[in-house]
Amino acid sequence: MKFVIAPDKFKGSLSAFEFCDAVEEGLRMVFKEATILKMPLADGGDGTMDVVQHYINGGKVSVMVHDPLFRSIQASYLYSEKTKIAYIEMAEASGLKLLKDEERNCMNTTSLGTGELIADALQKGAQEIILGIGGSATNDGGMGMAHALGYRFLNGDNQELKPVGNHLLDVKKIDASNLHPKLNEAKFKVACDVTNPFYGKNGAAHVYANQKGASEAEITLLDQGLQNFTGIILKQYGIDVQQVSGAGAAGGIGGGAHVFLRGVLTSGIHLIKELANFDTAIERADWIITGEGQLDEQTLAGKTIDGVITSAVSKNIPVAALCGSVNISIKQQQDFGLTYVVSIVRGVSNLQQAIHKSYDNLVNASYNFANILR
Repeated sequence: MKFVIAPDKFKGSLSAFEFCDAVEEGLRMVFKEATILKMPLADGGDGTMDVVQHYINGGKVSVMVHDPLFRSIQASYLYSEKTKIAYIEMAEASGLKLLKDEERNCMNTTSLGTGELIADALQKGAQEIILGIGGSATNDGGMGMAHALGYRFLNGDNQELKPVGNHLLDVKKIDASNLHPKLNEAKFKVACDVTNPFYGKNGAAHVYANQKGASEAEITLLDQGLQNFTGIILKQYGIDVQQVSGAGAAGGIGGGAHVFLRGVLTSGIHLIKELANFDTAIERADWIITGEGQLDEQTLAGKTIDGVITSAVSKNIPVAALCGSVNISIKQQQDFGLTYVVSIVRGVSNLQQAIHKSYDNLVNASYNFANILR
């Protein structure tokens, strides 16, 4: 028997690596000689950096950069000298997690630090840069990120603007005469799991700026700024960023990365599977075992299990999902393409008890699953 264990984390409980260990422990009680391939996955959320590090065999690089309010901080990214691949999480330099609640206001925040991480990776020789853009504190359309790489944003008097959301409305010209010399030597991939446009009622400002501290009046100004920025980009580069799916992600970083980095926006799980060479690794598997903390109808919205099922279906491999909680119907399970689904929780317990016992419960669930197969 060949088993592939390919989970996401159980948020607040087990890492994807711990999930793999627990399931292997349960399977080995029944199938002692089985081939078991452990392939921890992630979809771009918390824990993605550790999973990426596992596959690119890279080390963490620490750099002094600017946080969303232009203060100096130390931030880290992953880099593999062997593969020349860098993985940068925007939240490390430009994330909401870096600000106190009272400091949040995406009129005044910048993605500059993210660009500075990119610049450092380019200087080290990175030929492929993967950018995770979740958890941003910004709504600057990527101005800050681009500024760190040599782009200058000018007003009508040819004066350089501070790269923050408040100045999107003032941009009249983009100067690209002094770009980072290695910018064109790398290809960029952006982990983006939303489809929001750059501006409008479903755009970056109207959907996300409130949680980043903007008032209703400021949201209107930010949206108008993104519209203005779109026009300038169209005029200078011939790119209608409003038509790019996901351009509104992370306060417009999705669109900014597409324009200024020539980045390709794709789902986080797709990028991780690509790094892991997942579709090749699962060849001739008898079962793929996956799982996450909660299985519900949102699971197919670009989540890890969705990506696992997509690969498994293409190779006619059955998928078992061992999850913390399960809230789907039989029809939904069938529609998802899951052969076996179970909640690992045993007995009557509250959330904290279930979290505390999740490793042992997962070993037990895996053992019982293997017993069924035997």
